[in-house]
Amino acid sequence: MLSFTGSRLDRADHVRADPERLAGYMNWKARLLALDGLMPSVGDDGRLVWGTLADAAEDAELVFLGLDEGKACFASVPPRGDASPRMANPALWSLMATLQPDDLALYGGARSIVDWHARHRFCAQCGGDTKIAKGGWQRDCTACGASHFPRTDPVTIMLVEHEGRLMLGRGLGWPEGRFSALAGFVEPGESIEEGVAREVFEESGVRVRDVSYIASQPWPFPSQLMIGCHAHADDDALTIDETEMAEIIWFTREEVTAALKGEGPFVAPPPHAIAYHLMQWWISR
Repeated sequence: MLSFTGSRLDRADHVRADPERLAGYMNWKARLLALDGLMPSVGDDGRLVWGTLADAAEDAELVFLGLDEGKACFASVPPRGDASPRMANPALWSLMATLQPDDLALYGGARSIVDWHARHRFCAQCGGDTKIAKGGWQRDCTACGASHFPRTDPVTIMLVEHEGRLMLGRGLGWPEGRFSALAGFVEPGESIEEGVAREVFEESGVRVRDVSYIASQPWPFPSQLMIGCHAHADDDALTIDETEMAEIIWFTREEVTAALKGEGPFVAPPPHAIAYHLMQWWISR
C-alpha cells in the first residue's frame, strides 16, 4: 500500500452536508486531532494523539474529517499554512517514518485540508472574508457569496525507459547523489498523457510514447495527487533544462535494483514516496 492511502475514516458526506446532523456529532464523544500548527502529535505508543472538542480554542475553525467507528473526528485550522519547500522540515519526515500506515493516511488528509483553510481565508473573486462551510469541505465568501473548495493539484511522475535503462533526475538544490523520477504539474487543457510527454521533453529533451498509468498517491505537501506513469523514449539523447534539473542520467536495471537496496550508485527516494514504488514496479517486470 502506498503511503498516505488507506485512511480508516468514513468521510460521511451525508453528515458534512447537513449542518444539523453535523452539530449532533459535536458532542463529548467527538475527537480532535492534536496538531502543533501542521505538525502531528505522536504518543508513546507511536500513534496519533487525539483530544476532545473541549481542547479546541474558543474561536477555532473546525474541520470535520469523518467518522471513525461512529465517532466524529475533527481538526483545527492553524493560524498559518505552510508555504515552505516539502523537504524543509526534517522533524516532520522523521515523524512520518514512525507512523502506522492508517495514521499516516489520516494525518495526510487532515494536513491537506486544514492547510488549505489556513491559506484561503479571503475570497479569490472579491477579496472578502470567507467562512467555513460543509463541515470544512467548503468556504463561502461573506461579501459576494462565492463558494470555494479544497483543491488537489494533479502531478504526473513518470518512469521513462529506453532499451532497458531508466531515466532519473536530480533537481536543483537536491543533495548530491539523490535521484528520482521526473515529475511535473498537469496544465490546463492537458490529458495525463500529454502532461507526461510535455514535462519529459521540457526537462530532458526526450520524446516519449506509449504512456501508461501505474498508480496514484495523495501527497499532502500541500495537496497534490501524484499520478504514476510509465513511458518509452524514442532515443536517449539528453538536452537538460538547467533551470530545473541538476542532472539527468540513464540507469540500468541492476543499478536501480542496487539503489533500492541502499547499495547503488545513487540515493533512491524514500519508501513513503511513490517514486520508490514505481522503481520497485519497474525492476519486478
